[in-house]
Amino acid sequence: MDIPKAYKIDALIHQNTYLVEGQLKHWNGEMSEVYSTISSTSDYKPTHLGTVPNLSEKEALEALDSACSAYANGQGLWPTMKVEDRIACMEKFVSQMKTKRDEVVKLLMWEIGKTLADSQKEFDRTVDYIYDTIEEYKQIDRDSAKFEKYDGVYAHIRRGPLGVVLCLGPYNYPLNETFCLLIPALIMGNTAIFKPAKYGVLLITPLMEAFENSFPKGVVNVIFGRGRVLATPIMASGKIDMLALIGNSTSANALQESHPRKNRLRLVLGLEAKNPAIILPDADLDLTITECISGTLSFNGQRCTALKIIYAHENVVEQFNKRFAKQVDTLQFGNPWDEGVKLTPLPEAGKTEYIQELIDDAIQKGAKVINERGGETYENFIFPAVLYPVTKDMRVYKEEQFGPVIPIMAFKDIDQPLDDMAESNYGQQVSVFGKDTKKLAPLIDTLVNLVCRVNLNSSCQRGPDVYPFTGRKDSAFSTLSVHDALRSFSIRTFVASKDNDYNNDIIKDLLDKKTSNFISTDYIL
Repeated sequence: MDIPKAYKIDALIHQNTYLVEGQLKHWNGEMSEVYSTISSTSDYKPTHLGTVPNLSEKEALEALDSACSAYANGQGLWPTMKVEDRIACMEKFVSQMKTKRDEVVKLLMWEIGKTLADSQKEFDRTVDYIYDTIEEYKQIDRDSAKFEKYDGVYAHIRRGPLGVVLCLGPYNYPLNETFCLLIPALIMGNTAIFKPAKYGVLLITPLMEAFENSFPKGVVNVIFGRGRVLATPIMASGKIDMLALIGNSTSANALQESHPRKNRLRLVLGLEAKNPAIILPDADLDLTITECISGTLSFNGQRCTALKIIYAHENVVEQFNKRFAKQVDTLQFGNPWDEGVKLTPLPEAGKTEYIQELIDDAIQKGAKVINERGGETYENFIFPAVLYPVTKDMRVYKEEQFGPVIPIMAFKDIDQPLDDMAESNYGQQVSVFGKDTKKLAPLIDTLVNLVCRVNLNSSCQRGPDVYPFTGRKDSAFSTLSVHDALRSFSIRTFVASKDNDYNNDIIKDLLDKKTSNFISTDYIL
């Protein structure tokens, strides 16, 4: 197999340290083997990439103690630090992070099968996100650098940290979406325990030293191992103030149940979705097909924001199906670094069998695979299957497939997809294709109350990162974006003083002598 030299795995990566108390501690215990489903030989076999620590409950609680000590009930160095000093730590981290781009990009390709272009985009987008977060935090501080007065009371209102955060990211965006939780949590003054995803775990290795030397002792703690072994006792301690998780609701619910004081637990959750596309009779099919290809099959459909079911009006469904299926069959399957590749190996063991189960169930209940290549199976991949007509009793209708299978339903009355969305457990996004504003207007007015983002003639997506990212029902809790994440990981807190000479002299003295990191009207440039 011809693998470009720049992307070859020349040596195994043995990540034998974990980060607690500001130090990379060596691990001599059990290790977990990390494999890629991408083969590096002509005869297929998974590629051994390296090993990571399989830590125990003892190390999990060690990390918890480290984070709790650093926060010190809000009295620690990090939560009481000046805003510009926390920003300086984050700038130091991202500066070092940028030097590891090639290493992280290569591991993104090998570990999760993301294309070269998308891996580069994920890294660069994450760097941009950090810088944008820094700038937004500066603006928040500027807006807070003042006193307000109402009814004879002065108030100096800022945003303060919540405490200790347990951060768990997803495998499909193991860098970007994990850091979209971790970075705002840290910069707002919280301390964190971070466990990388099951897939995409080695790509954290190049960044470990940057975490170690950019932040004060105990502010960032990085642990490796099984979620149930590590996260459950951490939550059961009752010492976690905030759970930040992008994954599935089963895990989120189980972790919440482990916490003994749920009323004190704040949540930032990005969970499942079953985002539909609704194709109206007057839709531009050229545009619609292009967007639906991207929406259903970018990263093989392994995105919470993917289009996971398509509703096509009965007047256009036949034409759409024919052209869409033909277009799907032209997509190139190959390794992430192959030029022009659109479909890549699936990182999860057993995923091809799961997708085949969905296909078989749909066929048994009356659907057909309408594209010629649908269901072609390789050792580490199953070619996208376009299924039609899909009915509600099929598994592919009910389950979030998170992979390359595309269910299509025809509709006559717009109430059908609307009622289905209303009954669904999910409510993240929808894509609507059409141009008649008389029909679009009432449709949009309904859809905004069923989901949190309506995409007009475009596929569902998370970005740009300045826009809110959230969902209704089982799809999300709290809001992420450059702006909103900083608020999700903080709380409004303020100092109040009655307007009298005694208090005013004290406030003036605090401002003049700059002895308080909280009470300040300095403008950060």
